Amino acid sequence: MTVDGLLLAAGAGSRMGAPKALVDDWLVRGVAALADGGCTQVTVVLGASAEDALPLLEGTGATAVVAAHWADGMSASLHAGLVAAEGTDSTAAVITLVDLPDVGAAVVRRLLDPPPGPGTLRRAAYGGRPGHPVVLGRDHWAAVVAETSGDEGAKSYLAGRGVELVECGDLATGVDVDTR
Repeated sequence: MTVDGLLLAAGAGSRMGAPKALVDDWLVRGVAALADGGCTQVTVVLGASAEDALPLLEGTGATAVVAAHWADGMSASLHAGLVAAEGTDSTAAVITLVDLPDVGAAVVRRLLDPPPGPGTLRRAAYGGRPGHPVVLGRDHWAAVVAETSGDEGAKSYLAGRGVELVECGDLATGVDVDTR
């Protein structure tokens, strides 16, 4: 099984007061969660202050792509990550956000069991509430890129498609952090 880990970290972090890729150790922690959780390769999608974030990735084994239109919203980051994953032989991608500092490798491992196939649609849930990470099988990548826009990510694509929810509330809160 080959699975890409995509860490979306492109936003300016306007409520945070700084790009979230530069907050504490969130970038390195997110990469480690994906790699230690079972992702074969990890790609970090950067945007705001990408030049300042790139040195933070040294030694992590992750690669980086810059979402040229990151200011258009989360979908631009998602598109950049999925386009990068297209060049691999991965059957699925685990997509997570940099501002989920308590989501670790145990959550990713749970989402990858059983191993996802190209048709998989799976996401973490916390107390029954859908959250991140999200597992998208390769069969969905092109449609997600075609059907998503703005700051919503894949939420509308996933709606009504029979996404498998995997309860992870015993492992993390899954709450995104918007302020210091």
